[in-house]
Amino acid sequence: MVEKPGKTAQEMARDHREVAVSEFFEKNRHLLGYDNPTKALLTVIKELVDNSLDACEETRILPRVWIEIKPDGADRFRVMVKDNGPGMTDKQIPLALGKLLYGSKFFKLRQSRGTQGIGASGTILYSQLTTGKPTTIIASTGNGKTSYYEIMIDVKKNDPEIVSHQFIEDGKIWHGMKVEMTIEGRYVESRKSVPEYIKQVAIANPYANITFDGPNGRVEFPRTANELPPLPKEIKPHPYGVELGILRRMLKSSKSRTVASFLMNDFSRVGGGSAKEICKLADIDSKISPQRLEITDTEKLFKAMQKTKLIRPPTDCLSPLGEDLLIKGLKKEFKAEFFASVTRPPAVYRGNPFQIEVAVAYGGELPQEGSIKVLRITNRVPLLYQEGDCAITKSIITTDWRRYGLSQSGRSIPVGPAVIIVHLASVWVPYISESKQAVASYPVIIKEIKLALQGIGRNLQRHVSGKRKAEMQKKRKEIFDRYLPEVAKAVGKLTDKKPEPILNKLKGILKNYAKVSEDGRGKEKTENSG
Repeated sequence: MVEKPGKTAQEMARDHREVAVSEFFEKNRHLLGYDNPTKALLTVIKELVDNSLDACEETRILPRVWIEIKPDGADRFRVMVKDNGPGMTDKQIPLALGKLLYGSKFFKLRQSRGTQGIGASGTILYSQLTTGKPTTIIASTGNGKTSYYEIMIDVKKNDPEIVSHQFIEDGKIWHGMKVEMTIEGRYVESRKSVPEYIKQVAIANPYANITFDGPNGRVEFPRTANELPPLPKEIKPHPYGVELGILRRMLKSSKSRTVASFLMNDFSRVGGGSAKEICKLADIDSKISPQRLEITDTEKLFKAMQKTKLIRPPTDCLSPLGEDLLIKGLKKEFKAEFFASVTRPPAVYRGNPFQIEVAVAYGGELPQEGSIKVLRITNRVPLLYQEGDCAITKSIITTDWRRYGLSQSGRSIPVGPAVIIVHLASVWVPYISESKQAVASYPVIIKEIKLALQGIGRNLQRHVSGKRKAEMQKKRKEIFDRYLPEVAKAVGKLTDKKPEPILNKLKGILKNYAKVSEDGRGKEKTENSG
């Protein structure tokens, strides 16, 4: 049997074509978090809420967010997210929401929930993929005009497809945005569900007022703080945080006239002395144009940048919640007897600043049995999936909690009536996948998380040991109360006196002892609870 000849190189060449990013994600939606119907519904809510909170914080508006999920047939839901943010200009709406990898955050080196320009447009892509229906957007910037859009995405071109559009001067003075779509999904109420996610959003953002109207009724999450965290500032990249290829591209596109001015103008923490030192170490003339550097020169410059001792990057690009807001967030949802928080000083990985915050709630009405509740937060966004792969979980299970008053069997989540929240604030969170559900295990990140956990553990240990001491004193007092009459009688016989006065004196001594103990415990609780 004679085999048929295979394709020629020319025939194979005709099969090649460019793939739009929207077409790629349409085929690989699991990379964006749309693995299954339950997670897909959660991802849509997450991306839209992230957009709302980011917009409000950037314009210094105390967030007010409305979320609605209503059934719309078998395994279908009508989802709506509305906010009181700044809104969006009419011409920008189709580009910002109907085109993947379009946005402003990707280019800014500062703390932000979203950075890729995929989130909101990804929800529209998922909606049309599973239901074939367009997404409705209504927005106003407060100028008395309202934009109405129905949008889909042309996946072949990665361009917005406008189904309908109106821009009306209705005189309504309001600002904000409303996004409404129909998606395929599954609604459940569990520890990895939409209600749990919204609850954790309310904890991590105590200054936000959130209303959730779900299939099982309405829930309000009122704000418990009226101040926003400080607005993070944009910084330039640090020499320790760039790759060789990125450096090469920066050199070609730089407007600086010399290599020395390029180093000073395009990077943070590089002054005139440092720039000359880098050029000298690389054996490069500091006065030549950046565009004239050859590949070998670029490699030498790159190595010299890594070897030169430079100041750490500035940290005003971060916006941690702070110890007060962390505790307010926990108190918002958990009725505990003890609260404490710790904020670590900023640290750096690969030239990127980051900061770890940890808070704990203990005792009170928290469940006595089972593992403690762990809330993993990055840039004020809760993570519900892939906990086993996350640096936060790994840091918790490798911490010895027995020394801090909690039960723990080997390397596992500790057991006890406690809630621990770990917040990672960073200009670039190293997620292990595009779905952004777990933090990569960089050694410096794990080290900082463990140091924060140990700090909170010491606060917890003082409270737990004080509580145990108080319980022992209470039992001792009960024993004394029980036997005081007998002791009074015995002393009365020995001293030939009536037992009643002796009993009264003994009761007074016991009362004074109890008062001193109570005062000591009260002082300790106030100090530890923050």
